Amino acid sequence: MTKDDPLLDVRDLRSGYGASLVLDGLSFSMGAEAVAIVGRNGMGKTTLCDTLVGFVPQSGGEIRLAGRRLDGLAPETIAIAGLAYVPQGRRLFPSLTVDEHLAMLARRARGRRWTPEAVYELFPRLAQRRHHGGAELSGGEQQMLAVGRALLLNAPLVVMDEPSEGLAPAIVDVLVDAVHQLVAENVAVLVVEQNLRAAVRMADRQLVMVSGRIEAEFTGEELLDRPDLQHRYLGVGATTGEYA
Repeated sequence: MTKDDPLLDVRDLRSGYGASLVLDGLSFSMGAEAVAIVGRNGMGKTTLCDTLVGFVPQSGGEIRLAGRRLDGLAPETIAIAGLAYVPQGRRLFPSLTVDEHLAMLARRARGRRWTPEAVYELFPRLAQRRHHGGAELSGGEQQMLAVGRALLLNAPLVVMDEPSEGLAPAIVDVLVDAVHQLVAENVAVLVVEQNLRAAVRMADRQLVMVSGRIEAEFTGEELLDRPDLQHRYLGVGATTGEYA
């Protein structure tokens, strides 16, 4: 891999569930930047995330991370290779405290940029709640913990599936700031978002997904300034920012 090669390169990707093909020839690439995947419901956005991290097996195409093919690798191998995942729904352990969630990855993080202490600096609210169980946290606190847990892998790429879902605007602000900080530190962030305004705030590159493929690419400014594009590709009104 040279400095001009993409960090993540996805070519002609196909995957789905049983005989049902969801991703059908999907291709895109990205470097150490923030990129958002947007699209109507049912277009395959979460299937893309689950395929990238190995939860859904691919039936064709290539996924390369820093030049290494990830095709067919187990999820834990993909994580070690450098792809961290913040799943939709957070998937925390209700009975484990914040400290205990982070402690599971603390040994691997020792001496690297992201440690539990660094996560607490990024999200001070988590430090205040460090002895509370996952089920005792608010939705925003749970999302911060899900992001912090992923950061402890110290991966060059973080994939976030619907990170702003159900969150108050103030918490979305915190997540937007975290994404910008990661990119400033040369970490790539791939965001799948249902909230257009949140997606645009997190990433300038907006990839529009239609029927299992990347159909178009716009800047965030283009999408916000063009209600016709929002309606055509997303079924969204300029005043709401939410998909139909």
